[in-house]
Amino acid sequence: MATPNGTEATQNPTQEPSSQIPEMEPLLGGPRAAGALQRDDSPIFANLYIGTAFLAQLGAVVLFTVIWAFILRRPWIAFSGHPLAQSLLLVTVIQAILILQPTHTPDQKRTGARIHAALHLISFLSLITGITVIEYNKHVNKLPHFHSAHAYIGAVTAVLLLLQYAVGFTMWATPSLYGSEERARSIWKYHRWSGYLSLVLLLVTVASATGVPFVGEDIGIKFWWVFGLSVLILLGVIPRVHLWKLLGQRRRY
Repeated sequence: MATPNGTEATQNPTQEPSSQIPEMEPLLGGPRAAGALQRDDSPIFANLYIGTAFLAQLGAVVLFTVIWAFILRRPWIAFSGHPLAQSLLLVTVIQAILILQPTHTPDQKRTGARIHAALHLISFLSLITGITVIEYNKHVNKLPHFHSAHAYIGAVTAVLLLLQYAVGFTMWATPSLYGSEERARSIWKYHRWSGYLSLVLLLVTVASATGVPFVGEDIGIKFWWVFGLSVLILLGVIPRVHLWKLLGQRRRY
């Protein structure tokens, strides 16, 4: 920090100014609790498992495996591709969140943003595939479009995700659409809030699918399995949420 005469003030490098701590803290614990900040010398992919991330990964992998195992053990029908694609969507969204959460330096954020975008390209293709399959299935079998809570929740989630993709991509790739790069950055906090909301809605969508007789009774995927694994996923993600990022603040170095 510069003094009035233009010289640099000395500061103990082992201590962080108290004014910086609130903006660095995750929702739970201190600045590095729950793997909330990536070490400057650690590889970017370590973000996928450090701290509480392993809980999210455990929940995601088990849920993904259960869905695929129960679908693939049955004869293939038009509907089969829908849960397979949507479970891939969920897993990819979780990876996209985890890869960015601990980043805090400009280089980490830049690299994380590129991987985040690549992962969301996969999640976008999975979403479109899942929507296409279910619409085809409804058309072929002459089924109503909205006949369950799952259908309504899924539609809301899909719309929110499509908005997320559009806003996130344009803020990153073409910030000039928002007037300036600075104005595009000011929207990031809303993008983060809606991103976490999208994850919650995705989990609710999967859980609500167990209320559809074909899924819960014929296929055999039970609500309490999905609910328990969803809680595990959230226990892995939520403790790593940064308040300073959600509030749209910049970290001072």
